[in-house]
Amino acid sequence: MRKAAEHRPPVRMTVRALVMDPVSNMPVVILQDDDQTRLLPIWIGVCEANAISLVLEGVPTPRPMTHDLIRELLTATGFTVDHVLIHTLSDSVFLASIHLVNGTGEAREVDSRPSDALALALRTNSVILVDPDVLTKAVVSEPSQDEAIRSILERLRPEDLGEYEM
Repeated sequence: MRKAAEHRPPVRMTVRALVMDPVSNMPVVILQDDDQTRLLPIWIGVCEANAISLVLEGVPTPRPMTHDLIRELLTATGFTVDHVLIHTLSDSVFLASIHLVNGTGEAREVDSRPSDALALALRTNSVILVDPDVLTKAVVSEPSQDEAIRSILERLRPEDLGEYEM
């Protein structure tokens, strides 16, 4: 007889760093759990990295950026971002969703790329959650990726990691 699948709650994480992968020259957002025991690197695009970087560095923009516009549209419709969830890792691709609620308790879930979900979560001070199965699967197995992550993490100084406290 098979046991029912054990439900494990999602893990709360924060954006700990945004760095460049020296091998691929691509931006990597690094999430860290609240216990500071696990790091989750997610390679993202340059435009998305810019959107995240603007918030992390507190840079004001003269006009609303796309994620600012999304935040304002949500506000206009009465919805707020409850949390974002990185829920799947399949074929080296992360999948995420944005979870919305309104004043009457109505909830909606919207499919999203993790980078967009993170950029919106940072703009709305929302909780970032990661499914524990994603953390289990996110073990690096390719030597080039392993070297890239090691290089990124070795270059980080404690003050770099502390720069983006939330």
